[in-house]
Amino acid sequence: MNRDQGFSVDSFVPRKCSATNRLVSAKDHAAIQINIGGVDQSGRYDGTYRTYIISGKVRACAESDDTLNRLATRDGELKNVWSYQR
Repeated sequence: MNRDQGFSVDSFVPRKCSATNRLVSAKDHAAIQINIGGVDQSGRYDGTYRTYIISGKVRACAESDDTLNRLATRDGELKNVWSYQR
């Protein structure tokens, strides 16, 4: 697709799974995208958000809740929720 200025614009932008860094295909109907809103010191939404994309393969293995906890803990959104267990 071409814009009026002459440069091409793709109509589909591929997404990557936040857990596995694999591309999420357009046919992966089990994939989800979750936006977690940022809050200030008083607990009010400050207009920022962090996006996590979980592929259908991770969800099929029943690992999406653990993955989301791990990613949010890594980014500082959660504390003392996820711990590595062998």
